Amino acid sequence: MRKNDKRKSREKRGSSVTLLWGGRFKKPLSEEALRFSSSFDVDKHLWKHDILGSIAHAIMLGEVGIIDASEAKKIVKGLVDLMRDIKTGKVVLEGSDEDIHSFVERKLRDYIGETAGKLHTARSRNDQVATDFRLWCRDTIRQLAEAISKMQQALIDQAEKHIDTLLPGMTHLQHAQPVRLAHHLLAYFWALQRDLERLMDLLPRVNVSPLGAAALAGAGLPINPQRIAPLLGFSETAKNSMDAVSDRDFACELVFICALTMVHLSRLAEEIILWSTPEFGFVTLDDTWCTGSSIMPQKRNPDIAELVRGKTGVVIGALVQLLTLLKGLPLTYNRDLQEDKAIVFNAVDTTLASLSVMSQLVVTATFNSERMRQALRGDFSTATDLADYLVQKGVPFREAHSIVGRLVLHLSEKSKGLEDANLDDLKLFSEKFDADALNLLAPEESVERRKELAGTAKRSVQRQLKQAKAKLEQTRKWLRSFPAISEQIQRVLGK
Repeated sequence: MRKNDKRKSREKRGSSVTLLWGGRFKKPLSEEALRFSSSFDVDKHLWKHDILGSIAHAIMLGEVGIIDASEAKKIVKGLVDLMRDIKTGKVVLEGSDEDIHSFVERKLRDYIGETAGKLHTARSRNDQVATDFRLWCRDTIRQLAEAISKMQQALIDQAEKHIDTLLPGMTHLQHAQPVRLAHHLLAYFWALQRDLERLMDLLPRVNVSPLGAAALAGAGLPINPQRIAPLLGFSETAKNSMDAVSDRDFACELVFICALTMVHLSRLAEEIILWSTPEFGFVTLDDTWCTGSSIMPQKRNPDIAELVRGKTGVVIGALVQLLTLLKGLPLTYNRDLQEDKAIVFNAVDTTLASLSVMSQLVVTATFNSERMRQALRGDFSTATDLADYLVQKGVPFREAHSIVGRLVLHLSEKSKGLEDANLDDLKLFSEKFDADALNLLAPEESVERRKELAGTAKRSVQRQLKQAKAKLEQTRKWLRSFPAISEQIQRVLGK
């Protein structure tokens, strides 16, 4: 076929597409404009939610008498059959449709004929897509919560193995004070717990039904939005029809939570990358989570952790994209909003994938307890304990700080660490030091002195582990009570 013939063939196919709004126009939409404006390749991911929302809408239309009950039943059956056939692969999500709504209505017409045209009564694509998106975000909240919980469990599993493993705690990436590895790992547990709680807090704002808002001003027919909401598991209906179709705050919040979760994963990934270097030698990653070099046979690269660190920028960028998309939009719906789903889908997919690989990377890692303990030797990380000792002897802290600082300088110039010091070394700088001060120089003693405010003492870490497990159980309980579509729709679906 010649080039011009191919172009004419494409134009013919484009001009034959049935558009939901075509009656107003003399000319069909150009194929290029259709391609440019089509969202089907993105929003086809909402197919299940679009069908569920349509089932609830059809049930309501039949119950209030806007359409005949038999027609409503026919529409519902057609939608259920379509859902089944998409799930089994009999119907493929492809075509020249403008969006997922057009696809579902077109396919429904294949199943039940012209009665399909009554489904869109008292509904706009504006409140329809807002409903689909909220249903999808609700499912996503659950998926993210489950993925975060698995990551938290991996941290708990490693923490339980390493309650007695000591390593240098850092500030400014310099040795600061000894800590337990379990304590260090649990710090990430609590960061992820905040992400999880943000998801829990977001759920009520997502779980609001916009159906009934129609295009922007509300439906002109006597529908019953309060009936649709519980059918779909929504806890309430929107308070303002204009806000209902234009609100994307919930999407921004979801992407923010993803971005912050990725920041937490990236910080952990960065430490794992550092710890896996020969210079640190604190951790060995399992072969299944490392890659090699195409030229250097000896290499074991922490590429998966590096990718998580890199993909964090993608999700942070998605948040900026979404906020920028929304910042100049007047009320109510604008076609710009079509772009929101690709942004959110990518952010969520990246976060879910990163949580999955990081949880497996962490739980299979081997932490080198001996190397961590050796790193504490000669690092002066128990110096604060000596200052505290002097404080207990009545020395003002600022003076105690200066005394110990001069002691550290003295020992370092002699290539000695605090653990090499004797009582004579200490008394050179203060007569307040007695022999019992030497007991403070061991890291094992240092960590045990830090029992307050969830410190790194063994008793404190064990308490943290107990609290962490309790939080995980609370999350599981919350997930078991997660909102879902009504039993009526489940029965219709045969579940």
